[in-house]
Amino acid sequence: MAIALIPYPVIDPVAFYVGPFPIRWYALSYIGGLGLGWLYAWALLRTDRLWNGTPRPRPQSIADLVLYLALGVVVGGRLGQVIFYQPEYFAAHPIEVFEPWLGGMSFHGGLIGAALAIWYFALESQTPLLTVADICAATAPIGIFLVRIANFVNEEQWGRPSDVPWAMIFPDADNQPRHPSQLYEAGLEGLLLLLAVALFVRGGALKRPGVVTGVFCVGYAVTRIISEFFRQPDPQLEQLSYGLTMGMVLSVPLLLAGAALLLYTLRSRAKPVPGDKRGGLQ
Repeated sequence: MAIALIPYPVIDPVAFYVGPFPIRWYALSYIGGLGLGWLYAWALLRTDRLWNGTPRPRPQSIADLVLYLALGVVVGGRLGQVIFYQPEYFAAHPIEVFEPWLGGMSFHGGLIGAALAIWYFALESQTPLLTVADICAATAPIGIFLVRIANFVNEEQWGRPSDVPWAMIFPDADNQPRHPSQLYEAGLEGLLLLLAVALFVRGGALKRPGVVTGVFCVGYAVTRIISEFFRQPDPQLEQLSYGLTMGMVLSVPLLLAGAALLLYTLRSRAKPVPGDKRGGLQ
């Protein structure tokens, strides 16, 4: 097997200290994702041409949505890790369930928590559910990108052994060169998905509630399944049949739901604009 040509840049997982309290890159990635997502959502809501009269929440109300999402993502992400990935470990170490800053969050669990937060905000603000979901779907890849970079810093979720020239040796794993799969996921699930969703937003997808959400669900599921071919499976889940990983299995329902939502949304007729007797999507 070839020697890794790119050394792993060992980075202290603690970014800085506030007195005796450590502030970790992992926590900052979530804070940064929510903060930048907030700014992006604000900009989208203030751009009238993207909506063409489609009902949407007031930009000022996004602060409430961010708060609900923060709670939903953290609680859902941690519970997803406990239930889907490491139930036996956390049964033996129950206190660590309440220490998410050490790492270990499930995207699919966080997605369930975020969905509940979106539902509650839509109900509270009397905004169409799919419109709120579209706003979140447009901004979510920002946070995904930052969290995957934090996974790289934390030396977690490393890749499968490989002899590619850019393979790295992760000190906390073993002495085998491995794919830096966290960076693959940052590029695919983060940057590439952000660009793809942004192109749909720029093309007017927000005028048809549900399209952006469907694109995000399909896009994330596909990029996650691709990434799983390079990511080391969790040891406790290697017994899954046919070479499947838990990430792949959990992404299939997301893929189907996104495809069904796109089919439903694109086949439904858009509400006619007042004064326009043609109706439909022009």
